[in-house]
Amino acid sequence: MKNLNVAITGLHAADSPAPGVPVARSILHEGKWEGKIIGLGYDSFDTGIYDKGLFDEIYLIPYPSEGEFNVLARIRQIHQKTKIDVLIPTLDAELNSFMRIRPELEEMGIKVLLPNDSSLKMRSKAVLSNFCEKYDIPFPRTKVIFDYAGISQAIEDFGFPIVVKGSFYDAYIAYSYNEAVIYFNKISSVWGLPIVVQEMIKGEEYDVCCLSDFHGKVIGKVPMRKLRLTPKGKAWAGVTILDKELLELSDKILERIHWNGPCELEFLKNEKNGKYYLIEINPRFPAWIYLSAGAGTNLPYTAVRIISGEHVEPLAPCKSGVIFVRHATDMICPLDYLESLTTKGELIFNKSEEKEL
Repeated sequence: MKNLNVAITGLHAADSPAPGVPVARSILHEGKWEGKIIGLGYDSFDTGIYDKGLFDEIYLIPYPSEGEFNVLARIRQIHQKTKIDVLIPTLDAELNSFMRIRPELEEMGIKVLLPNDSSLKMRSKAVLSNFCEKYDIPFPRTKVIFDYAGISQAIEDFGFPIVVKGSFYDAYIAYSYNEAVIYFNKISSVWGLPIVVQEMIKGEEYDVCCLSDFHGKVIGKVPMRKLRLTPKGKAWAGVTILDKELLELSDKILERIHWNGPCELEFLKNEKNGKYYLIEINPRFPAWIYLSAGAGTNLPYTAVRIISGEHVEPLAPCKSGVIFVRHATDMICPLDYLESLTTKGELIFNKSEEKEL
C-alpha cells in the first residue's frame, strides 16, 4: 500500500488551519512512504506548500466556486502527468464539488471516500438541530435566520450571550444586539445566508474524530478535550481522553447519520448538568488530526488503507493522556518555488534536495 500516490487538499495553515498538512504528516508517520504525497493547493501562498519534507509535488487547482467542471479538468490534467491513486479532500466548502465529480474520478482510477448526499445534508448547520431532535441527541436551542428580525427573536428566546454561525465557517459570541448584527453582516457577506444562531452553553469543549468505511462501519474514533483555544475558537492544544459516555453518544450519532469517511463531532459538556451537547458535525478530518497518529490510532493512514481496498477491522482505542500543542513557524524557501507556482501552477520538488525548503 505504501507505493500509492495520495493527493491531499487544504494546505493553508494559518490561525484557522486547514487539515491538509496534518493529514500528510499522519500518512508519513507510519514509516517510509514509497509513493508520492501530492498537495493540491488553491493559492501559491497556501503555507503548507512550503512545509519541509511533506510533499513530493504541488499543483494549484481552481476554487470550488469556479465550478466542478474546471476542478475536474484540472485534476484530469494533473492525473495525466502524475498518477493519483487516492484523493483526500479536507475542506467543508469543496465536499459538494468532489461528490459531484466522484464518478468521473473513479473512472480515472482515482479513489475517494466521501459521504452520500443525504448524510451531508443532515449534518448541515442549518438542519442539524432537526436531526438531533428526531434522534434525541442533546443539542443547543437553535434558530436559522435570514434577517435582523431573526436576530431579535433569537435574543428574546435565548437571552445573552448567543452564538452566531455561518453555514460553512465562522462562529462568534455576541453579547448585545449590535454585536449580533455586526457578526450577521460579517458572516453573510462571505458565506451567504442562512445564519445559524444558538444559545450559549457554558462548559468545556470536546471533539471526537471518527472514521467510517464505505459501508458506514465505524473503524476508529479519537476523542479529545480542548485545552487552549484561539480567538476564533480553534483548538490550539488538546489531550486525548477515553470517556465511555462520549464514545457511546458518538456511535449513536454516526449510526443515525449513516456516515462514510472521516468526520469531526464537536461537543460542549454543560457545566450545570454534566451532559454532552453536540454542536457541529464537520464532514472531514480536523486540523488536529495528527494527534491521532501520536495516540496510536492513525485515522488518515487508516483512511488510505480503506480507500485502497484493504479490509480494515475496527481499530483499538487510542491512548489517553496524549497532548498536542500547535505552534507557528516561518517557512524559508527559494523564490524559484513561488515563481514556479505562479507561472506554471505547479511545484515539483527535487528528490536530491530531500524536499529541503
